[in-house]
Amino acid sequence: MAVVTQIQARRGTAAQWTSANPTLAAGEWGYETDTGKVKIGNGSTAWSSLGYTGAGDIEGVTAGTGISGGGTSGTVTVSIDTSVTADLSTAQTLTNKTLTDPKINLAINAQTGTTYTFVLADNGKVVTASNASAITVTIPPASSVAYATGAQLNIIQKGAGQVTFAQGSGVTIRSTGATATAPKLRAQYSSATCIYEGSDVWYVVGDIA
Repeated sequence: MAVVTQIQARRGTAAQWTSANPTLAAGEWGYETDTGKVKIGNGSTAWSSLGYTGAGDIEGVTAGTGISGGGTSGTVTVSIDTSVTADLSTAQTLTNKTLTDPKINLAINAQTGTTYTFVLADNGKVVTASNASAITVTIPPASSVAYATGAQLNIIQKGAGQVTFAQGSGVTIRSTGATATAPKLRAQYSSATCIYEGSDVWYVVGDIA
């Protein structure tokens, strides 16, 4: 028949244990309230500290592919390695990646005046030009707007006023328009794309006259 003995326990801070140096009877338990350590007595003034802090003991965290950081002691931090893994907040360039069934929704910049100069934020967007009178749209030079090579500016003539492209200072427009450096959209609802080659050279392609 098993005999159950009531276990005695004592509480105190680490400093109190050191100064009082209490004797823990064999099998008696003690607890350091400020460190979370558990002690077990051996019947003399000495005791064994189990070092339990109420949390599991992880021996190490190893950062795998796409993760940086890790460690084997103390507070461990891991982070996404943006040189390997793409995330949603870091500006990154994807190379040799296949996008399956991507959806790209173009933002609209609606313009209703008779003049407009493209801005950096128009890259990859659609500018709609809507006015009953003629509209002049200017492509600015790299000295004022730093477009990257390959930038694309899309425009649609939404209103009756015909859209004419104009060269900013130092800009060269190349097109199949009647006036190659100053092409026009052919009619209402016509559209065109301005493509940047670099060195202030732009190609205007689309439904132009």
